Amino acid sequence: MLRTPNHTPPRSDLMPFGRRRLAGKRFIVTGASSGVGRAVAVELARRGARVLATARRAERLQDLARSVGVPLVHVAGDICDPAFRARLIAAAVTRLGGLDGVVAAAGGGAIGRFQDLSPDTFARIMDLDFTAPAELIRAALPELVRGDDSVIVFVGSILGLHPLPLHGEYCAAKAALKSLAGTLRTELATDGVGVLLVDLGPTQSEFWDALVVGDRPPWSRGRRMPAEQAARAIAAAIERRRAEIVPGWQARGYALAARFMPRLIDRMAARHLSAAARGDAPAPRP
Repeated sequence: MLRTPNHTPPRSDLMPFGRRRLAGKRFIVTGASSGVGRAVAVELARRGARVLATARRAERLQDLARSVGVPLVHVAGDICDPAFRARLIAAAVTRLGGLDGVVAAAGGGAIGRFQDLSPDTFARIMDLDFTAPAELIRAALPELVRGDDSVIVFVGSILGLHPLPLHGEYCAAKAALKSLAGTLRTELATDGVGVLLVDLGPTQSEFWDALVVGDRPPWSRGRRMPAEQAARAIAAAIERRRAEIVPGWQARGYALAARFMPRLIDRMAARHLSAAARGDAPAPRP
């Protein structure tokens, strides 16, 4: 390779290969009070990782720490608060001795027509589903670069692959998250930091119970993948250095349709929306 004074070739020792070892790795897991976040915290801890679990509900985190069966550190706070994000990184350094991974699993949604929802709702969803995880990673990057075979995990959604009506804010945030994951994957490659995007489909969680606005659409009633199954898929993908996964047959089916038959998804969604408007099914409240 021709070298110039301004060119530094990538260091091969910063570009690991083979399976990533989880035992001993130091992880922050957000959204750990329920659903996929909780399940991932448990799965990583059981595979030997050292986990700092975070969520807003302190009592849920205390219950998690008692039930997991292995040591697990927890810190309660709002991941949308910049000051808390800084404290969280500092806690990882102090209590874990550093940081080798972040799993950004916290999230939320809102249901309703974009024209009917408020700018405040849009800002809240974008903050929770995109800005907060992005800025957490920005704050964590110095520690991750210094870490041991580090990895970033963004828990996204199949709706980031192709949108559905009444989910405008959520779809926009998850699509932005997918774009950011792709950017960071390239930018951080020579720093030895991997990036995994998880495109989740219907999964057991408290998502529908904690909507910022609106109700669950009448057509969204299918079988949901257990959170524990999703967590096992995520842990395995971290070990195997995967760049992007779509766990579960329902999610994979949607992803294929999004790639090869997007207009079919749009037609089916429009049919459901028309049925709700006619009163054949209850329309979600904006």
